[in-house]
Amino acid sequence: MRKVLYVILDGLGDLPLEELGKKTPLEAAQTPHMDSLAKQGIQGLLYPVEKHIAPESDIAVISLLGYDAHRLYTGRGPLESFAEGIEVNDGDLALRVNFATAESDSSRIVDRRVGRNLTTEEATQLAREINEKVSLEGARFIFKNTIGHRGVLVIKKEGDLSGWITNTDPAYEREGVFGVALEKFEPFLQEAKPMEGYENHWGAIVAANLLNAFTDASRKVLTESSVNKKRIQENKLAANLILSRDAGDNLPKFRPMHETTGLKFGCFVQMPVEKGIALLCGMKVIDVPLPSGDLEKDYTYWAELASAKIEEFDGLYIHIKGPDEPAHDGDYIKKKEIIEFIDKFFFGKLLSLIPKQECIICVTADHSTVCKVKAHTADPVPLLIYSPGLKDSTESFGEHQARQGKLGALLGRELIYKLGELAQK
Repeated sequence: MRKVLYVILDGLGDLPLEELGKKTPLEAAQTPHMDSLAKQGIQGLLYPVEKHIAPESDIAVISLLGYDAHRLYTGRGPLESFAEGIEVNDGDLALRVNFATAESDSSRIVDRRVGRNLTTEEATQLAREINEKVSLEGARFIFKNTIGHRGVLVIKKEGDLSGWITNTDPAYEREGVFGVALEKFEPFLQEAKPMEGYENHWGAIVAANLLNAFTDASRKVLTESSVNKKRIQENKLAANLILSRDAGDNLPKFRPMHETTGLKFGCFVQMPVEKGIALLCGMKVIDVPLPSGDLEKDYTYWAELASAKIEEFDGLYIHIKGPDEPAHDGDYIKKKEIIEFIDKFFFGKLLSLIPKQECIICVTADHSTVCKVKAHTADPVPLLIYSPGLKDSTESFGEHQARQGKLGALLGRELIYKLGELAQK
């Protein structure tokens, strides 16, 4: 049986840009190693969840691992909280949160991510102050920072709280249980409310009230924090507001992946939500260091580790965050450069270390993050599969070539089963 290397480049998909000669960042990038795989393999388009859905990474990853997100998903909050080692019981309210910057004495949001320069040390101190100084009447909570400006919040109360509440983060809305990124939004803190159909539900009413109380109380603590006073003196944005989204009140129940696919997978993941999904799916999470800021070093290390660890598993799921963040900032040049770094230092090194003929190599994305709109969109992503003996007429890896590929169009939840079939042929 061939080994499977299943590589997800977060936010890789995009649309053509005049500034790049009507090419996407992937098409404009110099990617000789991925192009070589494309020339020797087959391409197609992938709708990570379904057509017309602009997914967040969590529901996309669930789908890419072969599960029906509509049936199993319970919200991003429970997944990330579980990944951080916080106990999430049925009836606990769990949310994904961001440190953000708001105008003083106003609900207007200046920056949802505190300028992307909040350090782990700063965030840890702010989280400590929130846990020590904020109290909720009749309930208790656990607040934890994760990576950068990100964090999680779990609120516990006797009697079941409901996750069917709206976000306080204006950049995301809820369509049923799914969180959906908005291309345009008004930058104002929102009040959490019970969702439609839950207006009279005790658990939703209490959950929304507790979240609003936490938001108000934590803002007062953050405003007075010495961490933020120092940041202001250094002409940096203050992390003076917590934005919350994607509430859930229980963990999803996944059938283990080795049972669904017949393959034993290990995984490399960077973000808490991906780690939570991996653990709940029964994958072995391979510890990797946090990003150092040196892309050459980081991607080379991942490639070396992958070439060593693949011997322990039938397949590796490798999720690389790289292209997504610059696309959210509309920085198509930086997105293109990061794609080139991934090709040169990850794929270049990996392909020099593994017996390629004994492997199935899949490269795709969890969603399109379009530089023009600085957001996830419903556009399909390019899909590349290298499998000895399979070839089409495509010459390079990119959105236009993928449309001409032999694979046609697939849904995310179909892909891993196709890789399993190819591996066992």
